[in-house]
Amino acid sequence: MLNHIWLWMIVLSIMIAGGTDLYHEVSQPAQASTESVKPADKKEIRNLNKETRLGQITSAAIDAAGLAVKISIGLIGVMALWLGIMRVADEAGMIKILAKAVRPITRKLFPDIPEEHPAVGAMVMNIAANMLGLSNAATPLGLKAMEELDKLNPKKGEATNDMITFLVINTSAITIVPATAIAIRASLGSVNPQQIVVPAIISASMATLIGISTVKLIQYFDKKKTIKKEMDKV
Repeated sequence: MLNHIWLWMIVLSIMIAGGTDLYHEVSQPAQASTESVKPADKKEIRNLNKETRLGQITSAAIDAAGLAVKISIGLIGVMALWLGIMRVADEAGMIKILAKAVRPITRKLFPDIPEEHPAVGAMVMNIAANMLGLSNAATPLGLKAMEELDKLNPKKGEATNDMITFLVINTSAITIVPATAIAIRASLGSVNPQQIVVPAIISASMATLIGISTVKLIQYFDKKKTIKKEMDKV
């Protein structure tokens, strides 16, 4: 379904851009006959990449592809570092200790995950990295958590309730120290770049609370609906 959505978004954007360019070309006022004709050597060359919508789309697609490669290469070092740290922590038994410490909370949020499963440790470390504002460090841990959750998935290719709940928590991401935002404000000359800390904590906390409440309500009613269907079959 998602592939169809992306395909139609691309097709419609190209069609709209092409239609817009065609309309602009047709509706352009004709040059006055009294206008002097410029010599051939001084004729202006149009930059279609900037003047036309299709050209702008093409340039944006190329720039985005280059940016994607740049981001991917930049993440290699961070992913190698934090996955290595996670591996060392796992071998040392710290992941299991951490998972046991937060088990009362994770049992409520992720009831289908077995105790001491590697997914719990990966999720906890991902949440901790997000809370410290280490977004790049949280990315490999989030991918690792999803990989471990997928091992428990009976229907491959379809997100489980635990996957959805973790995605909501990861997306809202309660951030105690928004390091990236503070660094951007400081680079732009902000007098007090750290003044967004409290508003960021409040807004992220509310987003997480509403997100978890919403997803749990949906899962609750979906579970009741499934049980009702099974009872009707009997």
